[in-house]
Amino acid sequence: MSDETDIHPDDMPEEQVLPLDDWHRKMGGRMVEFAGYQMPIQYTGDHLKHGGGIVGEHTWTRTHAGLFDVSHMGQLLISGEGADAALEALLPIDLSTLEVGMQRYSLLLNEEGGVLDDLMVSRWPNALYLVVNGATKWEDIAHLREHLPDDVTLNHLEDRALLALQGPKAFAALDRHVTGEYPLSSLVFMTFGHFEIDGVEMSVSRSGYTGEDGFEISLPAKDAEKIATLLCNEPEVEPIGLGARDSLRLEAGLPLYGHDLDTETDPVSARLLFGLAKSRRETGGWMGHVTCAKMLAEGSPTKRVGLKVEGRMPAREGALVFAGDKEIGRVTSGGFSPTLGYPIAMAYVASDYAKKDAALQIEVRNKRLDATVTPMPFVPNNYYRGD
Repeated sequence: MSDETDIHPDDMPEEQVLPLDDWHRKMGGRMVEFAGYQMPIQYTGDHLKHGGGIVGEHTWTRTHAGLFDVSHMGQLLISGEGADAALEALLPIDLSTLEVGMQRYSLLLNEEGGVLDDLMVSRWPNALYLVVNGATKWEDIAHLREHLPDDVTLNHLEDRALLALQGPKAFAALDRHVTGEYPLSSLVFMTFGHFEIDGVEMSVSRSGYTGEDGFEISLPAKDAEKIATLLCNEPEVEPIGLGARDSLRLEAGLPLYGHDLDTETDPVSARLLFGLAKSRRETGGWMGHVTCAKMLAEGSPTKRVGLKVEGRMPAREGALVFAGDKEIGRVTSGGFSPTLGYPIAMAYVASDYAKKDAALQIEVRNKRLDATVTPMPFVPNNYYRGD
């Protein structure tokens, strides 16, 4: 295949630098290593509009608007003759129904049906735009390079940043600044358009990973600080770090790759059937179909579930789940829910126990905590789907 990406995963430096690295530090970002970058886990300082800390950032996003730097994620353009068919051989997606301006969730699978990554696919006028996870983007690029035909071009958009503006007041803050051929209000959940702010061109999708209404903004890296500063000067907006991003996505019941998803999990066990196009579940023709089709027909041995945990002690990743004396699963994500006021978790458990209101126990620090299987999302989503 033709590929405009010259860097091979094995040649990557141990740590890369975000376009907004200096800006995060000036804004009081407390930096930690994540996905090969230094990223802010939270912000500190007297300039903050809320009380500070991860809980303060979490609550601000739920009630106002938070700006997240997600530039570590990979932005890819796939184009050329036969690009749709080539990508459909790797993703369980039906691209014939994906029109320009639409976005869809999908999964990159291996031959055994294991999840290599979860991602977003959008139809641009002359290409397919993919957003992949930062921790796996170089492996994803290598996988795509290996399997896409020579007539298809993969372009890694390394010169672009990605910002996520999330929360019930995200629209008001962004709408004051964007201009375009159509209003920002024309976007509904999982659609996108091309806009400008003060001469900076950007692609804006109405999507995100918090469960709130919001937008993801792809823009030139050189303009990221200008736009981030402009948005954070709005009264509704604060910069938000990784800590609150994790607690928000957990409340929204959204899996995180490397924790709730990996090559040992599959879309059926993960209950991500919306990532498998109905029209292609039987027809197949995509990598991993044989395993997924068998599980769809026979049922999967384990399932991802939500758990409400009694008490105040959170159950973290790796904690074992029991039904009586029988070990039946393992927690993959867990923490205290600032919105609900009690601990919650996601876990894979034996399918026989993956029933609403099933009473289970989680082992934490040699203690058994009572837990109840509960539907996800834990906190209702507030996606904007139109009036």
